Amino acid sequence: MHKVMISLCVLICATVFAGCSHREKIHGVADLQGKVFAVPTGTVADKLLLTKYPTAKFAYYNSVLDAALAVKAHKADAAGYDEPILRNIAGKNPGLHVLSDPITIDDYGFAVRLTDTELKDAIDAVVAELQANGGYDAMLHRWLPATGAPAAMPTIESGTGAVLHFGTAAITEPFSFVDGSQQVVGLDVEIARLVAKRLNRKLEVMNMDFGAMIPALIAGKVDMIGACITITPERATKVLFSKPYYRGGISVLVAD
Repeated sequence: MHKVMISLCVLICATVFAGCSHREKIHGVADLQGKVFAVPTGTVADKLLLTKYPTAKFAYYNSVLDAALAVKAHKADAAGYDEPILRNIAGKNPGLHVLSDPITIDDYGFAVRLTDTELKDAIDAVVAELQANGGYDAMLHRWLPATGAPAAMPTIESGTGAVLHFGTAAITEPFSFVDGSQQVVGLDVEIARLVAKRLNRKLEVMNMDFGAMIPALIAGKVDMIGACITITPERATKVLFSKPYYRGGISVLVAD
């Protein structure tokens, strides 16, 4: 019996240490070759990371938050995903930070139907005004603080005209997400509300799967879409993009 208990203890200890194995401290992107990356399943993050780290290994998780927490628990060396979303997670989870060197550099924009140049121009005008008068910097500070959670959504007057249907995927905090009051908020939602106000229209936010946004726009179910959408040549053949309002891309989150 004594030998059995000893063997059981050895087995338990081996299992615990295997799950919490020591990982080297990552100082920069050069230290990541051959390391284990935690990535959300169903995304292209792994393919993009392989362009720079061909010997990388991957662990797949249901969400980017789960991937980041795996890094904090030392189950992976790093997490790879969109830079602003990783920054948001790092700000709310002490012990994590995003490396300064990005893996890819991408521009994010809103999209409208190919023929809707009037709405595209209105979006561009709102963003240009925000960047000129300091409002955009205030928005970044509100939605992407260095530490802590995003601030509350400001109150923005609604227009009185026709409804402007805004399609978004509320899983891209801080661009679009569901807050404690079960409202869809975020940087993209705030800009959309300002666009509606400029056009004297009432904004209706329609939450949907990320992959459903472009088909819904093309089908006329929504008028504009936004949720950390990367501007790509392939997508630009189907929709009309606004001018970029945020430069991000795939970055890497590591433990301090």
